[in-house]
Amino acid sequence: MADEDAHTTLARMRVHAEQQLRAGITTVRDLGDRHHLAVSLRDHYTAGTEVGPEILAAGPPITRSRGHCWFLGGEADGITAVQAAVKERIARGADVIKIMATGGVITPGWGPHQSQYTLDELAAATRTAHAHGRPVTAHAHGPQGIADAVAAGVDGIEHVSFFTEDGIEPDWKTITAIVQAGIFVGATEAWLPTGSMVAPHMARRVEQRSENFAQMHREGAKLVCCSDAGAGPRKPHGVLPHGIIHFASLGLTNTEALASATTLASQACGLADRKGRIAAGYDADLIAVTDNPLHHLETLLDIQAVIRAGRLIHPD
Repeated sequence: MADEDAHTTLARMRVHAEQQLRAGITTVRDLGDRHHLAVSLRDHYTAGTEVGPEILAAGPPITRSRGHCWFLGGEADGITAVQAAVKERIARGADVIKIMATGGVITPGWGPHQSQYTLDELAAATRTAHAHGRPVTAHAHGPQGIADAVAAGVDGIEHVSFFTEDGIEPDWKTITAIVQAGIFVGATEAWLPTGSMVAPHMARRVEQRSENFAQMHREGAKLVCCSDAGAGPRKPHGVLPHGIIHFASLGLTNTEALASATTLASQACGLADRKGRIAAGYDADLIAVTDNPLHHLETLLDIQAVIRAGRLIHPD
């Protein structure tokens, strides 16, 4: 992607946005693009010439030099550079600020357990964003990065894996702080159920993380069902319904699992005044399925029709 021209990237983004919509996902929060193309695509759909999902765009995620997802163009080192990066995104029309508090799985150089930013740097990013009315969500796998994101006052944390160098170790004091602060936990638990596409040691980590999410839910965490779509072969665009089904296996009721991708998700996105519910005055973003999902969540995999902003879209 580092060398890809914007036209090619944007064309692929439009295909992926259509895949999301036809899977019944009417609003997409994009937490990492290149060249601020998600803002461009958002504005294209807003103009109304073409129907697409409503997009909340973060622009290139802010990351350390050669840090996680550096190839998206969001490198910034130090407090001053991080603050400037936040301001640039706001000036370019970003709806939310995304910062990589730790390394990640897909980028060599920084392990997922390693912190990429200090508490002071994360706090500076959060203060700057909040001063301009924008929420901040942090990518964080490692325990220290998660704890620093909480202390920095972020609005949401993606993954919350508590990965160590060779395993997983949840810090329940940090989780209590997450609950008390009302921070949204972006549980990226949506993936295709078939096939083995991850290394055995990572598969066990992901299984343990799911178990931790179940406990976090019991502790009162705001667990939002997220997909991390596009991050790998098991996470194609439109995979989110599989995550909702998986949430029920973690001990959530079907109602809670559905709310994690509707009512609660709309709160996490700052759209609860017009999305996430079927009610008078709310956006006419609806799906039609063959059965009652309160009884059978699997019916979410058989979308019969999608209504986006009052316009009927057939999935086929």
